[in-house]
Amino acid sequence: MKETVSETFELLFDKNHNVAYKALQELQKESEETDCVYPYMDRLCDMLYSDNSYVRIRGFVLIAYNAKWDKDYKIDEIIDEYMKHITDVKPIAARQCIKLLPIIAMYKPELRKDITLALQKADTGRYNDSMRPLICKDIYEALEKIQKMDIT
Repeated sequence: MKETVSETFELLFDKNHNVAYKALQELQKESEETDCVYPYMDRLCDMLYSDNSYVRIRGFVLIAYNAKWDKDYKIDEIIDEYMKHITDVKPIAARQCIKLLPIIAMYKPELRKDITLALQKADTGRYNDSMRPLICKDIYEALEKIQKMDIT
C-alpha cells in the first residue's frame, strides 16, 4: 500500500538515509506531476536551516521541484536564504543547491536576475582544491542554463 504524502513527507527526516532518500525520490516524482507536495512548502523552507546537510539537500530538491506550483510566492520570500547555500559549508550541499537553481529560474522568471547575480558573486574560496573546480563548473553550467532561458 502506498503511503500518503504526509507519511512520506515525515520519512524525509528518518535517521536511516536510505529510507529518507526513497521518500525524497517519491516526493520529487510526485512534485513533477502534481502540486500535492506544495502544501508542505513552509516545512520545506524550514529544512534550509537544518544542521543536517542531508535534510538541507532534500529541502533544496523539493523546493525546486515545487517552483512550478508556487502560486503563493513562497520561494520568492525565501530565495535569499536558499541562495546562501550556493556556498554551503558542505560542498556536496552547495553543488546540489547550484544544480537546482535553474529549475527555480525556469518557473520563476522574476527571480532569474537575483539568481544569476548570486551565482556570479559566489565566493568558492572556502572549498579545498579538489572541490572548488567542481563547484565552479556547477556555477558555470547553472548560469549557462539560465542565460539560455532569457534568450527565448
